[in-house]
Amino acid sequence: MFRTDVQNTDVAIVGGGLAGMATALRLQASGLSTVLFEAHGHLGGCAGYWRHRGFSFDVGATTLVDFEPGGVGAELLDSVGVPAIEGEHLPGYEVWLPDRTVTLHRDPAQWHAERLAKFGDDADHQAFWAELDRLADVFWRASRAGVKLPMRRPADVLHNLRAVGLRNVGEARRLRETLAQAMRRHRVDQDQALTTLLGMLVEDTVHSTVERAPLINAALGITIRGAGLTRHHGGMHGFWRTLVARYRQLGGRDRTGTRVHRVRQGFQIETSRGVTRADQVVLAVPAPTAQALCGGLPVARRLTRYLERDRGELGGAVIVFLGVPEAEVGGHRLTHHQFCDDYARPFGDGTNMFVSVSAPGDTLSAPPGHRAVMISTHTSLSAWSSLDTEGYAQRKKEIGERLITLARRAYPALGQRAVVAEVGTPRAFERYAFRPGGAVGGPHQSLRNSNQYAIPHDLGGRGLWLAGDSTWPGLGTVACVLGSRIVADGILRERRR
Repeated sequence: MFRTDVQNTDVAIVGGGLAGMATALRLQASGLSTVLFEAHGHLGGCAGYWRHRGFSFDVGATTLVDFEPGGVGAELLDSVGVPAIEGEHLPGYEVWLPDRTVTLHRDPAQWHAERLAKFGDDADHQAFWAELDRLADVFWRASRAGVKLPMRRPADVLHNLRAVGLRNVGEARRLRETLAQAMRRHRVDQDQALTTLLGMLVEDTVHSTVERAPLINAALGITIRGAGLTRHHGGMHGFWRTLVARYRQLGGRDRTGTRVHRVRQGFQIETSRGVTRADQVVLAVPAPTAQALCGGLPVARRLTRYLERDRGELGGAVIVFLGVPEAEVGGHRLTHHQFCDDYARPFGDGTNMFVSVSAPGDTLSAPPGHRAVMISTHTSLSAWSSLDTEGYAQRKKEIGERLITLARRAYPALGQRAVVAEVGTPRAFERYAFRPGGAVGGPHQSLRNSNQYAIPHDLGGRGLWLAGDSTWPGLGTVACVLGSRIVADGILRERRR
C-alpha cells in the first residue's frame, strides 16, 4: 500500500549511484528542487562502499578517474562547489603477467619507456603506441569538452565537432574499427604479452575483449591511468560523505531505503514512502530496471530492442574483502596491482584480477595499524545463477581462496591474520545494489552497441531521462559523470523552453 501524501519536486532521480548523485548535484546547484531515491540503506550503488568492524571497503569502483584539475570529474566538482579530492593520487600500478611485471606509470615519459622496454621498441610497436596515444589524447579532450553520443540532432553534431576539433575530425574514421583490427594493421597482434595486457585493461574498463572492443573506447580505457587515478581518503566511503554533505547543503533531499515501484504518466513516482510528483524524471538505474519501472510508458517499448540486443552481453564480478594487519601489505611503493596468472586461461574468476589496498595512514578505511584490501575479478553470471545453497557456498569459498592465493604473488603473507575476510558475488550485487541478475558495469562493448549505437539518454522522450552505466560511454565513473552532464544540460534546456 502507498501512503496518500503527495510531494512535489522539479526533478526526481531514481537510483543513488554516481550517475544519479552527479545529476542531482548538478540540478540542485542550478536552482532546481530534486529528490534522490535509493533502495539501499545508503547512497553509492556500484561505486559505493561497505563497512564492517572498523574497515570501509569499496564494493565496485576503487579509484576515481580524471578527477584532477581539468578532468571530467573535476568539472563536476567545480560546477557544484565541491573542493578537490583529498586522497592518494596514484602514480601508476603494477601489472603481473605470467613472465614479467609491467608498471603502468601515470607519467607519459616513464610509461613510454616502460612499454617499449617490456614489449619491444621496433617500428611496428612504436607506430601502434603512437596511434593509441593520439586517439586517447583526442577523445579524452573531447570527453572533457562534454562530447555527446549517440548524436540525436544536428546540434549534437555541431557540438561534437567543436569538442573533437576540426583538425581531428579524421580520427572519427576509427569509430568502426576494433582494437584487434588496429593491432593487426600494425602487425603487433602476435605479441602474446601485449595482447594479454591490453585485454586485461579493456575488460576492466569497457568490459570487452581485444577482438570486440571499439578502438576509440579501448584507447580511452587503456589510458585511464594517464588521465589520473585517485583514491579518496576513506575510499568510496570518504568520497560519498563529501558528495552527500554538499547535496544536502544545497537543499537536496535523498531518500535512502526507499524502493520505487512505478513511474506513471504525468511523472508520479510511486515509492515505499508515498508518491512524489515531478516535472521531470531521471532513471539512473540499469536499463532492465528502467523498463520494469516504466511498464506503461513509451520508454519501456523503446528499450526492448536495446535490451534484446544486449541480453548476452552482461557480466558479473566477485570481490574479496580483507581487513589485514599493515605488515601483510607493507613494503610496496604502489598500492594497486593487476594480475594474470596464465596466458592460456580465459579471463575471469581470478585470471585478470585487480587488487586495491588502502593507503598507509588512511584510518577512515581501516583501524590504525591495518589496511583494507579489495580483490576483484570478472565472472560469468551463468556460473552462479543455477547453484543450489550448498553449491553456492562451495563456489564462493573456492573462488575466495583462489583470489587470495593469486594475490600472494605480490603480498606473500596476505590474509594469514585477517580481521575481516568476506566474499561478494553476483548474488550480493543483486541483493544489495539491486542489479538485475547481479550484472554490473553495463553491456560488454562492441561496435554494434557503443557510441552512436548506445542507449540514448533521452530515449524516454520529453521529461524522462536515462543515465548510468547502461548508457554511453561505459567507462565506469567517467561514464556516470559524463552522462550526468548530458542529462542535466538536457533538463535545464527543457526548463528554459
